[in-house]
Amino acid sequence: MKRTLRDLAEHLGCRLLGDNSVTVTTVSSLQSATTESLVFVEDAQYLDPALRSSAAAVIAGDFAVSAGSKPILISPQPRLAFARAAKLLRDPDRNRAIHPSAIVPASAEIGKNVAIGPRAILGERVKVGYETTIGSGSAIGDNAAIGSHCRLDPNVTIYPGTTLGDRVIVQAGAVLGSEGFGYVRDAQTGRYEESPQIGRLVIEDDVEIGANSTIDRGALDETRIRRGTKIDNLVHIGHNCQIGENVVIAAQTGLSGSVTIEDDVIMGGQVGIGDHARVESGAMIGGQGGILPKKVLRGKGIIFWGTPARPLREYLKELAFLSRSAKKDR
Repeated sequence: MKRTLRDLAEHLGCRLLGDNSVTVTTVSSLQSATTESLVFVEDAQYLDPALRSSAAAVIAGDFAVSAGSKPILISPQPRLAFARAAKLLRDPDRNRAIHPSAIVPASAEIGKNVAIGPRAILGERVKVGYETTIGSGSAIGDNAAIGSHCRLDPNVTIYPGTTLGDRVIVQAGAVLGSEGFGYVRDAQTGRYEESPQIGRLVIEDDVEIGANSTIDRGALDETRIRRGTKIDNLVHIGHNCQIGENVVIAAQTGLSGSVTIEDDVIMGGQVGIGDHARVESGAMIGGQGGILPKKVLRGKGIIFWGTPARPLREYLKELAFLSRSAKKDR
């Protein structure tokens, strides 16, 4: 989509230096920039390469105020402004139709300008908000509710009774609201029988869920993913988990049942968390970190590493001690 720099500056809240009539159609890296591209730099050392590139304009911080060889959008957060510009320049989806092969029962409530792809199946009494897209092959269970401006990519499965807020993005192959992994062992026979998994899953506004991730519904009550949380590909979240606002969870992380993750927590890849554990607000867990069942991890802004997870400085001291000990034993 073509936009003038004047228009972008108004939408992004940037200060524009240079010709405001210049138009851009896309964002790009410095290496792949064209005469219609918008690029960004966060560090003054990259400003000259950006100005020498083929890009039509640059988003940069206050350090670029005196530069004038091409138009510059000044922002206190150049990377954030660049990300928002990318959304503004994205071509709109004009195919807002329900494909003839999709199954949409009469009891479903479908909002305006909803797109439903080929072979998608909606259950009874499903609600879909306006401007939402449901990808091909997706299956939406009975009584599920999906908000407005959501995007479900192909082959997403949403179990009955699951609720999605507005502007939720679910990438291909994700499964939401499946039964949790809960069993009761018969002491006499040694066999396992499933414990009730009759709760629900609630996903709040502005959550993003990566490809092939799975989130279980509650056993008796609910699993809840709160506003603004971002979940990477191949993540599993067990039943009864409570995930706070603006949490970031990287790929291949696994949460056991009844885990609580408070607001603004960041988790690296392959983190494992035992049942009934709690991670308090603002903690950061490095890749492959492990938290034992029922443990509480607290420390806003502190990086935790290892298994069991402990503050990074403590973890590094332990590694250094083990290294010195190994050398002495040689």
